[in-house]
Amino acid sequence: MQQHDQKPRAERRSGKADHDIVALGIITAAIILFVGTGGSLMPKIIHSWMTDSYSPDVLLSNAVLLNIALLIFGWRRYSDLKEEVRERRLAEQRAQELAEIDPLTGCFNRRAGLPAIDRMLSQASTSGTEVAVMVLDLDNFKQVNDLKGHQLGDRVLQSVAERLGSALPAGSISIRMGGDEFACAMAYSSKASESVEKVAANIIDLVKKPITHEGLEAEVSTSLGIASTHDRGDETADLTAEELIHRADIAMYQAKKRGRNRHFWFEPAMETQFRLRNKLEGAIRRGIALGEFVPYYEQQIDIGTGELVGFEMLARWKSPQYGLVNPDVFIPIAEECELIAQLSESLIRQALRDAKDWAPHLTLSVNISPIQMRDPAFAQRLLQLLVETGFPPTRLEVEITETSLHENLPSVRAMAISLKNQGIKISLDDFGTGYASLAQLRNLPFDRLKIDRSFVAELAKSPEGGELVEAIVLLGNGMNLPITAEGIETPEVLEALKSLGKLKGQGYLYGRPEDAAATRARLSRGELPKGVEDSVSASKPAASVTTDRTAPLAHPFGDRLVS
Repeated sequence: MQQHDQKPRAERRSGKADHDIVALGIITAAIILFVGTGGSLMPKIIHSWMTDSYSPDVLLSNAVLLNIALLIFGWRRYSDLKEEVRERRLAEQRAQELAEIDPLTGCFNRRAGLPAIDRMLSQASTSGTEVAVMVLDLDNFKQVNDLKGHQLGDRVLQSVAERLGSALPAGSISIRMGGDEFACAMAYSSKASESVEKVAANIIDLVKKPITHEGLEAEVSTSLGIASTHDRGDETADLTAEELIHRADIAMYQAKKRGRNRHFWFEPAMETQFRLRNKLEGAIRRGIALGEFVPYYEQQIDIGTGELVGFEMLARWKSPQYGLVNPDVFIPIAEECELIAQLSESLIRQALRDAKDWAPHLTLSVNISPIQMRDPAFAQRLLQLLVETGFPPTRLEVEITETSLHENLPSVRAMAISLKNQGIKISLDDFGTGYASLAQLRNLPFDRLKIDRSFVAELAKSPEGGELVEAIVLLGNGMNLPITAEGIETPEVLEALKSLGKLKGQGYLYGRPEDAAATRARLSRGELPKGVEDSVSASKPAASVTTDRTAPLAHPFGDRLVS
């Protein structure tokens, strides 16, 4: 495309030069003519005006007058052409700037930024210095846009660019890669690598400061990855800007995965992990389309009576390539690549169809991702699924995590009220891990608290663990909120929970999660839950098992992709 543009541009420049030559030729010829004719005639004309003794030749006089007019016309035309050239040069300069500079932030765009880094790399190679490239992505920026408007979002991007400029040393390069992702490059001495660390830490601190615009305030953090030409072996000698940005991007992904609002240096092992992650993302996309993701069901038991009262739906991936994959592997990836809503709703649809045929007193619990809680349309889509499948809303329990409350409490409250008005129960999952306040528990319409499995596991280990669980149970009783205990794995833990009052429980002591066919078969046989049989018969303690969320995975990745 650039080659096609160069020819017309050259032709335009040639045309302007031709016009300039013509105008200059006219002026030059007019001056020569004026000197030739006016030089002899003008003194006589002036003398005749003064003495009235001479009558100049009319034709020569007209020629001089025409010559003067031609001079004026030629000079005016030449001035206009010069102004036109100046304006065109300014327009071309502006077009060049628009082609290279991001108009919102004033940073280089990707097209111009990468060549700028390549030039910096070339200069650094000559001068013996090193180059560090950083890639940073704003955490939760989409939430700012969705909830507070794109004007505030634009102001956030402008502020981040300004803060980048203030944090980077002179001569550095800032690039807006697209969306809310930035890259920057700085030269530094190989003996002062700590200077890069200081700059990265300063950027993270500056970005998370509040940003205000027209009465609205936003707070964002950033995850930052760093790649450098220093101390990475001979293979980095000819690294390009594209390769360094790729490495920094991989390190940035690690920073997001490890909790965000931090920075990581690139390490070679990250490359392999990144490729596995991308491979999994592609497999997840195909798996959703092919129906490889299926619901499994974990029994929920009335601890006091041993009665089966419901099931919690757990996601499983029956991958032809990797086997039965645990959700700890694919859920974080599905969230990052914005597939979680599609995946979750397809599983919920299957679960509602399966559970419709169960006994009417059995409930179905489903987990909702914090990302789904940010979607104002989720509640409506869930209600549509209930209508589509014919599942009674009163038998459905939606579980949300404590982390959802801190991300956007007003949105969570609105959605919870909307679901509750339709008869759906709302449960606070993993209670105790996210520091939910009493005010939040009072103001949100929860129907149940679920004690996190990490606290339940402590019941068999120390008195302090029992005291904490007892405190949560007392809190639930005081607020009229029923309690479910997760992660029950041994008869000893079950007996300890029985002493705390009326609770619901679930865990491997009652049996492993099963698919729809196995669950239907269990219900048709009317079997007692395994844990109830063990408790009644007081048989030997159950073998030690791992919880559902940390179970060994039947595929080659294990849990290496999960923080």
